[in-house]
Amino acid sequence: MKKTFFILLLATGTLLFNACSSGDSQEPMLIIKFKFDPNQARLNNLGQPAVVASGNAAQTPNFNTISSHYIEMAPNANTQLGQGEVLYHAPETVTGGANAIDFSQAKIVAQEETFLKIPLRQVTAGSYEWMRVSLSYQNYEISVRSAGVDYTGTLASFVGFNTYIGTFNIGNAIFPVNANKPQGYWAFALNDNPYSTFGQTLAGATTVPNPIAATSPIPAGSCVVTGKFANKLVIDGTETKDVVVTLSLSINKSFEWQEVNADGKYEPNAGEKVVDMGLRGLIPTYTK
Repeated sequence: MKKTFFILLLATGTLLFNACSSGDSQEPMLIIKFKFDPNQARLNNLGQPAVVASGNAAQTPNFNTISSHYIEMAPNANTQLGQGEVLYHAPETVTGGANAIDFSQAKIVAQEETFLKIPLRQVTAGSYEWMRVSLSYQNYEISVRSAGVDYTGTLASFVGFNTYIGTFNIGNAIFPVNANKPQGYWAFALNDNPYSTFGQTLAGATTVPNPIAATSPIPAGSCVVTGKFANKLVIDGTETKDVVVTLSLSINKSFEWQEVNADGKYEPNAGEKVVDMGLRGLIPTYTK
């Protein structure tokens, strides 16, 4: 009996050891996460500091979630879009006619959640100075005013080049779109209130900061936000630990509208129109 117990104990210990060894030998991964920074510099399309346009007002939203359509690392400022290390490209569809992002398959994450996780062996060894991130969807809370009363509501913002949207909801509000929508489509619903609405900003109105526009431009209507690592990210193929890249996005007064009542309050019932929902800058960092 004692001999049998000893053999079982030895076998169990061996299994535990093997399980631990297997866990410890997992290959290193490249992990990408998002961060929303309300205090990060507010930039324009050329990556230069920008104030809110005259006649407009803006607020810093309370972000819930975000999605990306495309992620690329570029070795230098002369690397053309698509010629760097493409890490991610979201599913697309022609259901709505023209080619579009398929919102039904979008990966949507909150701050610090893992958006992308791929083996480092799949990443080409090299030195990377820039990150390019094509953002496609944002979900955040904003404040609106109606008849002198302030309310909180949730806005779904579609900033990708073109998105096929089926039927989606914000809380109990249902939006049966079932069509392609160009960059700048949005839907809004008051929290704990049946009111909802939707709209479309003008073509080209969405801010997309690209500090290297002179040497590496992006297509009009895309949302490829570009940011520079403080120190180049070097992948040499000998990594034994995960590399975690955090994409810090400036949400500093990123929701902007044209004022009718000059009070700094968004008042859609007064005819105030949304003019810009673009992120206001990207700062990528990494840990190894």
